[in-house]
Amino acid sequence: MNVVLLEPEIPFNTGNVGRTCVGTGSTLHLVGKLGFSLDEKEIRRSGLDYWPRLDLRLHKDWKAFEESLPADAELFFLSAEGGKSFWEARFPKDAYLVFGKESVGLPTELRERFKERLFAIPCGPDVRSYNLSTSTAVVLFEALRQNR
Repeated sequence: MNVVLLEPEIPFNTGNVGRTCVGTGSTLHLVGKLGFSLDEKEIRRSGLDYWPRLDLRLHKDWKAFEESLPADAELFFLSAEGGKSFWEARFPKDAYLVFGKESVGLPTELRERFKERLFAIPCGPDVRSYNLSTSTAVVLFEALRQNR
């Protein structure tokens, strides 16, 4: 599996996602401008000693990320504004799970361009969205479950 974080802002979230990727054998793609340095202690603290074992790919921007994809790559975009539940998705074993930045989610341009591949994690009426690292784990483990 591939987890894609577009311009993540909070080092603890990215560290936690990296740790989850190591534990599941998934690749982490960080795309665009990061809201922190990968050398910061918060990344190391939340990623613990797993961070050096992470299969990490850095991409300058969305265009560079897209250019790195195999021709048959299947992308799944996660957003509170998704029209379908992620439970409706059928994830292949090499899916790319794309998440936006913590403060604003995915850019409008990507939500519109990929609206048929836009999924949400169901939330109760009093919750706008879940934490990025929690959301990533929830969707990643469902994708892995489907491919067990």
